[in-house]
Amino acid sequence: MNDNSVIETNEVQPIARICGEPLLEIPQDLYIPPDALEIFLDTFQGPLDLLLYLIRKHNLNILDIPMAELTQQYMAYVEMMRVDQLELAAEYLLMTALLIEIKSRMLLPNPKTETEEEHDPRAELVRRLLEYEQMKYAATRINDLPQASRDFNVIQVWVEQQAAAQIPNISMDDFRNAWAAILTRAKINRHHQIKRETLSVRAYMSQVLRDLGGRDQVEFYELFSPAATIAEVVVIFLAVLELAKELLLEISQSLDSDIIYVRSIDAAS
Repeated sequence: MNDNSVIETNEVQPIARICGEPLLEIPQDLYIPPDALEIFLDTFQGPLDLLLYLIRKHNLNILDIPMAELTQQYMAYVEMMRVDQLELAAEYLLMTALLIEIKSRMLLPNPKTETEEEHDPRAELVRRLLEYEQMKYAATRINDLPQASRDFNVIQVWVEQQAAAQIPNISMDDFRNAWAAILTRAKINRHHQIKRETLSVRAYMSQVLRDLGGRDQVEFYELFSPAATIAEVVVIFLAVLELAKELLLEISQSLDSDIIYVRSIDAAS
């Protein structure tokens, strides 16, 4: 093995980079303010948050709190906060007084009668701590959920699109009733003279398309002339059905009324 193949490097790692340039050692004339190296204590949302922190940190039983130990630790933290953050001392001092009161009540004898049950002075404090712990846990769970502008961005896209008017489909019963009404109207013009009429369904199909030309839609009854005979009514009706079968016209019905409409497919598109 060639010794030249092994190259040892003892590069000095920079302690910082200023404007992209590595800084290998601390300048001798660097001034550090006295408060720059101040140790910040854990921030708390209130006295209950501090009590809960002390209980969990020292593995205390929240249902059987040793008040002497907890009060001593709590007052030590309050004293440290009072030095630098005097405005926070008021609410914390109120909790200090409560802890001292509970501690004193536990040291004093608690005479009780036969009808009275023993009351633990810590019961109210334990209840407040448990409720606060539940609310803090719930707040943490909510904060872990994805939030807009923090975990993701909401993108809105505006698309100009005109919705086509949708007319509901006609039911067969309504269509049958409309046909019966037209036949009833056509019977008024009936007569007993027998003659042979040559009626072309194709011719009436063209006539219906001409009647619908240039119009958005017409009522179904308008396709049948009041003076039309029964034979003409039947042929016109067959012409409408044939046009609908060949997808040359559309039959629909209004939502708010029972009026039946007919329109050509060219007008609908």
